[in-house]
Amino acid sequence: MPALDSSINVAVIGAGAMGSGIAQVAAQAGHTVYLHDQREGAAAAGRDNTAKILQRRVDKGKMNQQDVDAIVGRIQPVDKLSDIADAGLVIEAIIENLEIKQGLLADLESLCSDQTILATNTSSISITALGAKMQKPERLVGMHFFNPAPLMALVEVVSGLATDSTVAETVHATALQWGKKPVYATSTPGFIVNRVARPFYAESLRLVQEQAADPATLDALMREAGNFRMGAFELTDLIGHDVNYAVTNSVFNAYYQDTRFLPSLIQQELVEAGRLGRKSGQGFYRYGEGDERPAAQTEAEQGGNTHKTVTVEGDLGPARALVQRWQEAGLEIEERDGNGRIRFGDAVLVLTDGRMASERAAAEGIDNTIVFDLAFDFASTTRLAIAAADQASGQAIKDACALLQAAGIAVSRLADRPGLVIMRTVAMLANEAADAHLHGVATVADIDLAMKAGLNYPEGPLSWSDRLGAGCVFTVLTNLQNSYGEDRYRPALLLRKIITPTRGSTHD
Repeated sequence: MPALDSSINVAVIGAGAMGSGIAQVAAQAGHTVYLHDQREGAAAAGRDNTAKILQRRVDKGKMNQQDVDAIVGRIQPVDKLSDIADAGLVIEAIIENLEIKQGLLADLESLCSDQTILATNTSSISITALGAKMQKPERLVGMHFFNPAPLMALVEVVSGLATDSTVAETVHATALQWGKKPVYATSTPGFIVNRVARPFYAESLRLVQEQAADPATLDALMREAGNFRMGAFELTDLIGHDVNYAVTNSVFNAYYQDTRFLPSLIQQELVEAGRLGRKSGQGFYRYGEGDERPAAQTEAEQGGNTHKTVTVEGDLGPARALVQRWQEAGLEIEERDGNGRIRFGDAVLVLTDGRMASERAAAEGIDNTIVFDLAFDFASTTRLAIAAADQASGQAIKDACALLQAAGIAVSRLADRPGLVIMRTVAMLANEAADAHLHGVATVADIDLAMKAGLNYPEGPLSWSDRLGAGCVFTVLTNLQNSYGEDRYRPALLLRKIITPTRGSTHD
């Protein structure tokens, strides 16, 4: 279906930060936009705030005054809901309350023509439930923007049970024309992003609860090894723990307390203490004047190491790029057959497969096992996590640190926990994404696009899983499940299907 022509008027109901941002996006695309809010003066204030934001871009030389004047001029605050009757698209961005939204949608149905598309910016309420009391629920579609709407590229186009496919296609095309990256989703709890992203927060929170490392170290690893823009703790501090915790609880309860979405007791404590993050001045970090972010735990440089040969046994998988870094550092590389191990001095290093280092050392009969974490790109990573088996000697730990430091990599040693941090987080993200695809929430391409465009992930979780190689994520999850004895880490059926060998069929 074609996008809505810019001559068609758009209405936005709700003039808060999100509603005003959506109005700006539509106005920038050339539409006349009616902005309405039940609070007296709020719509005009929303337009004026948009003007101030855009004026700052003019002052910095990033926009010209004529364009800003035109955009602001197309945003028309209206006092009465009836003033938006001729709009071809109405987007509601009011309070997240089912009954209040249903009441507004009923009013809009009576005011607007049968051809008007009604869209909701809800981030958590079922589109099907919102449309349940409408006369024509087929005209209702989710149009979920991300905050701030003018800057964030993603729009989730969400269909309820009754949503007409042509309505969803028109909104998808319109969002694309507005310069966004739209994705299709079905109306299930959390849609794509708020569902698939839960493990990003949950695994780091669990590692802190298990005293694997402190928040600053885990955040540094997520940034420097995982290439994520922010770690879980600085991000939840930014979002607000009340908001993030509420979303987690919403998804947890919507999926009948599935342990994959189990909320964190630590985050609950922060909420109960009023430590909500940046907006309250304290969360995992302090934000008062003069407060500094704690430094990540980093192992001391192991100077004076006399070992010059690195023995590489078998395929190192994604960690293969480390070999070139060691060669450039002047180390001699000896390669031989094996099971993906690296020997240096007393240390035997292996990429985590989801087991604790101590588990792996006992199973493989190698006391000096040192497990290292996944990195987004081993050729450029500046930090890696390691964990040592309880059986490992102090010299083996020093040799492992020396080897990674020789490649220019800062080393953070974690307590011995299954999967470390990047590997278990990526595996769980991929697992949730695979489950969402299996259940028809979205296509593989749209899930990966949503996580990149909506949350700035360095790569879509399913693409990342594919890059790690067939069976890697499944193996990690299986080992996590065995280590913890919990259903939380059960591999998605789709991942099992991918690694299951198939036989050619014959036809009689």
